[in-house]
Amino acid sequence: MAHITVQDLSFTYAGAAQPALQEVSLEIPQGSFVVLFGKTGCGKTTLLRHFKSVLTPHGQRTGQVRYGGQPLEEVDARTQAADIAFVMQDPDAQIVTDKVWHELAFGLENLGIDQQTMRMRVAEVASYFGMQSWFNSKVAELSGGQKQLLALASALVLQPSVLVLDEPTSQLDPLSAAEFLNTVRTINKEFGTTVILSEHRLEDVYADADMAVALDAGRVLAAGKPQDVALKIFAQGHELGFALPTPARVFYQAEDPQGGARMPLSVREGRSWLQSRRGNAVSASPAAAAEEPGRTTQEGKTPAAFEVCDLWFRYERDLPDVLSGASFTVPAGQSYAFVGGNGVGKSTLLALLCAALKPQRGSVKLFGKKLSSWPKDELFHGNLALLPQDPSALFVKTTVREELEEMSSSIQDVVDLCDLGYLLNMHPLDLSGGEAQRAALAKVLLRKPRVLLLDEPTKGIDAAYKRQLAQLFDQLKAQGTTIILASHDLEFCARYAETVALLFNGEVAAEAPAKEFFAQARYYTTAANRMCRGIAEGAVIEEDMEALCRN
Repeated sequence: MAHITVQDLSFTYAGAAQPALQEVSLEIPQGSFVVLFGKTGCGKTTLLRHFKSVLTPHGQRTGQVRYGGQPLEEVDARTQAADIAFVMQDPDAQIVTDKVWHELAFGLENLGIDQQTMRMRVAEVASYFGMQSWFNSKVAELSGGQKQLLALASALVLQPSVLVLDEPTSQLDPLSAAEFLNTVRTINKEFGTTVILSEHRLEDVYADADMAVALDAGRVLAAGKPQDVALKIFAQGHELGFALPTPARVFYQAEDPQGGARMPLSVREGRSWLQSRRGNAVSASPAAAAEEPGRTTQEGKTPAAFEVCDLWFRYERDLPDVLSGASFTVPAGQSYAFVGGNGVGKSTLLALLCAALKPQRGSVKLFGKKLSSWPKDELFHGNLALLPQDPSALFVKTTVREELEEMSSSIQDVVDLCDLGYLLNMHPLDLSGGEAQRAALAKVLLRKPRVLLLDEPTKGIDAAYKRQLAQLFDQLKAQGTTIILASHDLEFCARYAETVALLFNGEVAAEAPAKEFFAQARYYTTAANRMCRGIAEGAVIEEDMEALCRN
């Protein structure tokens, strides 16, 4: 039985030249786990918001969404509120109260649930999610992972029959994301809740889906069993193939898809396939011995863009230290990535590097000169720029064009670099998460900085555009720009960063060339490395595995 049916749904935002959805038709079975994916701006969020009337965007719509066989607009608001839960990409946009337990009770209070039942449900959900230690905490004190878990728990306390999640792991570190998705899978399997999840990072979720839906420019490119959808995308040579899990991409490059072997979709399946292909012999990856590029000058030593020594910082006197003795050096002209869990201080560190915060102790030098000695006008015009984690913090105008022209009269080059031509006349706050990220990056680049600081630059960005972003970084580095990023995207860091540092317990716990860093790591590493461990030492990215399969 179809739980949700979408019939020839088309939708165009007010003032938009092109429709966001075009003749979308789907049948979502009751109790199924559905993964929705596609490029940034393809219509994923727009489609998901049509599954709940109160969130449906304004614009011109044709077609219909039915819930349990009934047109959704005829389902009363109370039923929708109780039965259809929606978890947004940004938990701060959804959390409305000041304390954790208030947030858990808020939806139940709005539904008029009696106090005894409310106390039972809140206690049960808090226990299930292990929230006892922070049940009475202020929301402002929570980490990003805790906020996302709170948003999920607040939705599930209503005991919905449908759970809709819009890129819920976009702000989580890889380990927290895996834990979050495991929780969602359990809810689907053990409670029969229908789950509809949009996601860019498919490594940890695609293999567990009952149904995959690929969107392209507002249309359904493919829908059905994940295996079938992947094969169809690969057969078409569509760029969405870049988004599919690493094991599937490597398999398709190495095997004859008509040869009868089953395409692996998870790391576990990929390991089994790789072992059967290579036997039990352990080999070294051909890429393992590759020399890291650009690490020295002709004199044998690369000058430093940043020199940081014994950096300490806390937000308030009575709060614990966020950074406690962090020291590192970033060579000029390189890409340097900080990784680590939610709440370890990556964003705080970037704020210190751009003088938005002042350390309590330690020194920061930019090109050999103390950061505190740089005049502000000189620092932020041609030397240093920061792309914050929330790109909307940079937007002050009513169109993307005005945002860019505020910075420079010559914007065409950066418009082309960031693929913004079709977005210039849109309001910045109407953009999707990935589109907003690109627009904010373009605005920052117009300052022509020598050092570019990026806080989660791939958040909400599809796999195809990540490759474009990497090409942009290569162009910037060729011009001498130093790139420092804080990221949860381990695959991106492994492929495109030259040096990776793990931030933990207030300091840099480990630092190494990217290939070496991820080859040594066991848990904080890439899907390719997990898949090849014990089979091919040193394989870190997809190309390493493809080289192994050719040998």
